[in-house]
Amino acid sequence: MRLLALLFLLEIHAAAAAFHSLRYLFTLSSGVPNFPEFMAVGLVDEVQILHYDSNSRRVEPKQDWMKQVIADDPSYLVRRREFCITLHQVLKDNIEVAKSQFNQTGGVHTVQRMFGCEWDDETGEVRGYYQDAYDGEDFITFDLKTLTWIAPKPQAVITKHKWDSDEGFNKYWRSYLTQYCPEWLKKHLNYGKSRLLRTELPRVALLQKKPTSPIVCHATGFYPARAVLFWTKDGEELHEDVDMGEVLPNPDGTFQMRAELRLSDPSVDWGRYSCVFQLAGVKEDVVTPLRKEDIWTNREPDLNLGLIVGAVVAAVVALGLMVAGFFVYRRRRTGEESHTDEFIGAS
Repeated sequence: MRLLALLFLLEIHAAAAAFHSLRYLFTLSSGVPNFPEFMAVGLVDEVQILHYDSNSRRVEPKQDWMKQVIADDPSYLVRRREFCITLHQVLKDNIEVAKSQFNQTGGVHTVQRMFGCEWDDETGEVRGYYQDAYDGEDFITFDLKTLTWIAPKPQAVITKHKWDSDEGFNKYWRSYLTQYCPEWLKKHLNYGKSRLLRTELPRVALLQKKPTSPIVCHATGFYPARAVLFWTKDGEELHEDVDMGEVLPNPDGTFQMRAELRLSDPSVDWGRYSCVFQLAGVKEDVVTPLRKEDIWTNREPDLNLGLIVGAVVAAVVALGLMVAGFFVYRRRRTGEESHTDEFIGAS
């Protein structure tokens, strides 16, 4: 999905390695059977801390250290639940407007609202972002520098004009994204520092289905998610004949990723190639030389199981991130605005 891919493909070289993030995803789906109509997820450094869905109508903390956050702020969960209930109805109305804007009737449609911030704990730099999408396509994005909205779709121009003209609305989002959000990001990092600020190196394996298949370098079990995996030839990073995978979560809270290398010439000297893994906060790279005797193939029973587990995890992640947002802005009723302000002011 382009919205998430463009925003969260993290570069960890040099200064970018110090960035921490807090973001929220709100998803409304229409026409999807056996799936909650509305879901909300809060993440710190890509680790899920909160979850809400319209079936349970409960905000559930997902980390043990969140219990102390709630104990120190007893209304924490109540505020977020009220906001989610309000936003559910708002987006439910808006998806109908969206379908009308795009001349659609039935079918499966999804809406996502995403906002959050990043903070560099070395330089103090803060980045904020707010994006909406509809059916997998970017719809509207907030430009913090100009306090204006970017509309990549013609259908979003009306929304852009409405939001651009609301000076108070835009200044409020600037305050939230550059002040409130970083403050709460730092609080979460402090509460969960034993888990969030740790580093874990991966287990790296070389995989190949058959002799003509690409060679997969698979790294799993690492933390944090701010990592890169790439192939080198004679010590130089390769860009051609390489497919880079995204960082995906593991059930235990760690992460995995993969990088594929296509060798068109079977007679090439494999000793010239290596797979390199780099993790934020760790100076030394994890280098895995390409040796034929180290490659796992489908003849290995453990590999089949590993690939199946990986596929299941990837499917779950894809379903959970099956979000693409769109929001046709209409001024909320006074009661709805108070819920929104309360949420923003608290987090």
